[in-house]
Amino acid sequence: MRPTDIRRLGGTALQVRVPAGSVESLRGALVEAPLPGQRAVVAGGATVTVMFASVAETTAATTALRGVSIPPPAPLSGPVIDIDVVYDGEDLDEVARTTGTDTDTVIRRHTDQQWHVGFVGFAPGFAYLRGDLDGPAIPRRASPRVRVPAGTVALAGEYSAVYPRPSPGGWQLIGRTDAPLWDLDRDPPALLVPGTRVRFRAVREHLVVPQAALPATEAPDGALRIHATGMQTLIEDLGREGYAPLGITRSGAADRGALEQANRLVGNPAGAAALENTGGLVLSSEVDQVLAVTGADAVVAVTTDQGYRIVPRATAFPLWAGEVLEIDPPDAGLRTVLAVRGGIDVPAVLGSRATDVLSGLGPPPVAAGDLLPVGPQPRTAVGAPEAPAAVPATEGTVVDVIPGPDGEWFPPESLAHFTSRPWTVTPDSNRIGVRFAGEPLARRNGDLESQALVTGAIQVPPSGLPVAFLADHPTTGGYPVIGTVAPHHLDLLAQLPIGAAVHFRFTG
Repeated sequence: MRPTDIRRLGGTALQVRVPAGSVESLRGALVEAPLPGQRAVVAGGATVTVMFASVAETTAATTALRGVSIPPPAPLSGPVIDIDVVYDGEDLDEVARTTGTDTDTVIRRHTDQQWHVGFVGFAPGFAYLRGDLDGPAIPRRASPRVRVPAGTVALAGEYSAVYPRPSPGGWQLIGRTDAPLWDLDRDPPALLVPGTRVRFRAVREHLVVPQAALPATEAPDGALRIHATGMQTLIEDLGREGYAPLGITRSGAADRGALEQANRLVGNPAGAAALENTGGLVLSSEVDQVLAVTGADAVVAVTTDQGYRIVPRATAFPLWAGEVLEIDPPDAGLRTVLAVRGGIDVPAVLGSRATDVLSGLGPPPVAAGDLLPVGPQPRTAVGAPEAPAAVPATEGTVVDVIPGPDGEWFPPESLAHFTSRPWTVTPDSNRIGVRFAGEPLARRNGDLESQALVTGAIQVPPSGLPVAFLADHPTTGGYPVIGTVAPHHLDLLAQLPIGAAVHFRFTG
């Protein structure tokens, strides 16, 4: 059998639709024999998504994918892992009622069968487990919880899963475990990887899920001293490549162009760690530093013994010892990037210093009182001033969108509605996704099999209100994707201010 249903997912990914039983076979074949430019392969419920390094390689791979032979499903032979569970979940009674049984039957069905990892996604270490016995599909909750505790055992559809860390979730909660699902000191960090088999065992003792402690670090001389952070200040670089199959998105700077420009100006490598801020950042240094601020259009002032001076955007400037720098809330755009010559030198996690707010990987959000170490001075020249990048205003912004892989979920009038009417950025937007308010889109009822997501993917949940994913998005999701923001507008998406009115425009 060869792939026949291949769809674009943004500029640099292809989604292959196959029967559920062939997902792991195709994923394994592509990992064993990668296509030119292939960066990652992410399995879904009935899809395999292949991510590439460039648009040209993505286009060329469409033909190559049609020639890939999908091996027949192999017998399950991976290791068997026993997971002890206390079955006292908040939704256990509801699952019993929905399935027309009692709680003892729900527990027995869960423990009497062997499960296996169908695919990994949503968050680091989150494995979608398929059972070997037929059973009723468990509907997701109508309203997802804001926070599901780490170690929670849950059901949704035909799947079971264990939440590796606290996160939002709409699954039905039936129990809890202290099994270490995610450990950065383990190789691989995820306990449950494709091919692994799982047996759940009912236990009665109280389990406590351990919380990982952050390592203590001391800042060396020359650190930046943080006095105030505004609404949010994070350490970001260009992120983690290649971990999507483990449920880890790339993360990194939301506006990658702004990060690269700021680093270029101070003479750093393009991916050096910098500060991403939404306004209100105040810092100082006890030694001379060279800084640059890019991204959103905000007033940047330096207070000195003699008064203060305003420094321009997209220009390297000195911060002399004892001076205080302050970034005001933006007048246009949303996020500023502040680079320091030498880069923010905190410990890397999986090869990156980026803070991922969904997975919890990387350094914690910057707080007042922090001392941020600065790396060694590079042997490069400071860059000449550059033109600041354009940032969106509150009106008139048009965002180019590549049609999504799930167009059949939307009637023609809904696709027309998506591009003909304005959408307003809501206050609950964040680095995970930009949420829009407007007249809801009509779409097919029901749930979609979970599938891979990319930065810029625009999901439409049952509410009919679009969500465009940013740098810290989940790696998989179960709502239809109406389109994906074109690569040349991803930085624009990251800079949309709260309340901005936006029009989407379909483009090839």
